[in-house]
Amino acid sequence: QVQLVESGGGLVQTGDSLRLSCAASGRTLSNVAAGWFRQAPGKEREFVAAINWNYGSTYYADSVKGRFTIFRDNAKNTVYLQMNSLKPEDTAVYCCAARSPWIGTYVPMQGYHIWGQGTQVTVSS
Repeated sequence: QVQLVESGGGLVQTGDSLRLSCAASGRTLSNVAAGWFRQAPGKEREFVAAINWNYGSTYYADSVKGRFTIFRDNAKNTVYLQMNSLKPEDTAVYCCAARSPWIGTYVPMQGYHIWGQGTQVTVSS
C-alpha cells in the first residue's frame, strides 16, 4: 500500500514562494494520478492541482493557475507543488493524494483515496 508524507509547509509573507513535497513509499509510483488539495478553516476541502504520473499532464484549479506548478520526480518517487506569489487566501492545510490505479490519459480531479497527513501553509498579509 502506498503511503504519502508531505513536507515543506510554513509561515510566509504575501508574494513569497514555497515548495511542498510529497514522498511516496510502499511501491514505485506508476499508473497513478497524484494531486494536491487544501482545506482552510471553516471551509470544505478543495482541489488545487494534479498530475497524471504516466503522461506528466497536469491540471490546476483556476485560483492557482499561473502561480502554482505541480511536478514529479520519478527517481525520488515524489510529487511537488511549487507555490509562487502566495496570497493570504492560500492559507490552508495542504494534503497530497493519489488515485491508484489510474491509466487514463487525462487528469482526474476526484476519486483520490490515498492521503497524506497534511502540512500547514500560512500566508501573512
